[in-house]
Amino acid sequence: MAIETIDPATGERIKTYPEMQDVRETLRLAEAAFLTWRRMDFSQRAARLKAAAGILRKNKDDYARLMALEMGKPLAQGRAEAEKCALGCDYFAENGARFLERQSIPTEAARSFVVFQPLGVILAIMPWNFPFWQVFRCAAPALMAGNGVALKHAPNVPGCALAIENIFRDAGFPEHLFRAFLVETSQAETLIGHPAVKAVALTGSVAAGRAVAAGAGAHLKKCVLELGGSDPYLVLEDCDLEAAMENCAMGRFLNSGQSCIAAKRLMVVNPLLKKFEELFLARARREKMGHPLAADTTIGPLARLDLRDRLHDQVQRSVKQGAKLLLGGSIPDQPGWFYPPTILTGVRPGMAAWDEELFGPVAVIIAVEDERAAIQAANDSRFGLGAAVFTRDLDRGEHIAAEQLEAGNCFVNEFVKSDPRLPFGGIKESGYGRELSPFGIREFVNVKTVWVK
Repeated sequence: MAIETIDPATGERIKTYPEMQDVRETLRLAEAAFLTWRRMDFSQRAARLKAAAGILRKNKDDYARLMALEMGKPLAQGRAEAEKCALGCDYFAENGARFLERQSIPTEAARSFVVFQPLGVILAIMPWNFPFWQVFRCAAPALMAGNGVALKHAPNVPGCALAIENIFRDAGFPEHLFRAFLVETSQAETLIGHPAVKAVALTGSVAAGRAVAAGAGAHLKKCVLELGGSDPYLVLEDCDLEAAMENCAMGRFLNSGQSCIAAKRLMVVNPLLKKFEELFLARARREKMGHPLAADTTIGPLARLDLRDRLHDQVQRSVKQGAKLLLGGSIPDQPGWFYPPTILTGVRPGMAAWDEELFGPVAVIIAVEDERAAIQAANDSRFGLGAAVFTRDLDRGEHIAAEQLEAGNCFVNEFVKSDPRLPFGGIKESGYGRELSPFGIREFVNVKTVWVK
C-alpha cells in the first residue's frame, strides 16, 4: 500500500509515499539506538536539541510551505509553529538536566533518594493540525530524558513526519533514535504491542484515545492522552470588551479553527451580548480566506474533505435546532476544502454546536445571565481541556480560573495556548497526563527510589 498526500486547497494529489514494510526491524533498531543514547550525559543531549532548534529556525520557510501544502496552514502561522518548536527544544535543552536531578529524601537510611531514568522507545501518535509542534511537544522532553521516539504521524502529513526525522538526524542524534513510521492507522496496535515500545503519547480524538488507552492497557504500558476540547470563554460584564473580543477571535480562528484548544463556546453575559456580537461580526469579516501560500491569508482550507463535510453538517443541524447564523455557514463554490468564518448565536444545550466539538472556523456565541450561569454553562461539557475568563478584576478572574472552571488550562484575559514552561493537558474526556514543563518531562521516566542503609 501507499500513503498519498492531497493538497486541501485544490483537492489534487501532491505525492505518494511507500508504506514502511520493516516496522518490527525498525523498532529493534530504535531500541538499540536508545541503549546508546541513554548513556550520553545531559550536556550531550542538550547540544543536539540546540542543534535541532537551529535547523528549525534556519529552514522555517521550507517547513511552513510543507505544512501549507499538506494540511492547509497559512504560511505565517507555519513559520510561527517552526519557531515555537525551536523554542521548545531550547527550553528542554537548558532545563532538562535540572528537572531530572537526583532528589534526596531524608529518612532513617544513610542515604535515600529518587532518580529519574529513561524508559526506552516512546510511541508518539500525533495529529495533523499542528504537524510540527505536536511532535516536538512530545519529542523534545522525551529525548532530553534519554528516551527514543517512534513517530506514527497522521496519514495526511507524511512529508512533515519525514522532515522532522531529518531534523533530528541532521542535528546529530543517533541513527534510528527518532524514526517516522509511515504506516496506516491500523498498524498502531502493532506498534503499541511491540516490546521495544515502553509507553505511548497520543494527541487525537476521543475515539482514538479510547482505542490507544485500551491497547496500551492490554500491554500494561503507560500512556498520556491529549484529546478533544470544547473550550469555554467567559466574557463578563466588567471586561475590556474589545480586548476580550479580539482574544476570542484569535482563539477561534487561529489555524483555521482546527485546534483542540480553540475558543469553541463564547459565554457572554446578557448586558454585553449585542455589542459583543457586533464587534465579533466585524472582526470575523476581516479574516481573509484564501490559498495558504498567499501572504495575506489568515483562514486556509480545512485539512480534509470529510472534516469540512462534518463541520458543515454540524452547522446545518444547529440551525435546524434553532441556532441563528450571523455569518457564513455555506460551502464556497470553489476548489479545495474551504469553509468560511462562521458565527452561530442563540446556541443552547442539545444543539450540535453545544454538545459536539466544532473543528473549524465556526464561532458559537452563548448568552448567559451572569457569572454563575457562565461558569455552570462552561462546565456543562464532557470535555475539560482549556478555558478562559475575561474581567478587569484580576482577583475575580484568578479565582474563577483556579477554583471554579473544570479544565486543565485556564487563562485570564488571554486566549488559551501551550507554553513549554507550563504543563499542558486536560481532564474528563479531554484526556489525562501532562506534556511540557517539569511535569511533562517526568511522564516518561522511571521514578526510581534508592535506599542505602
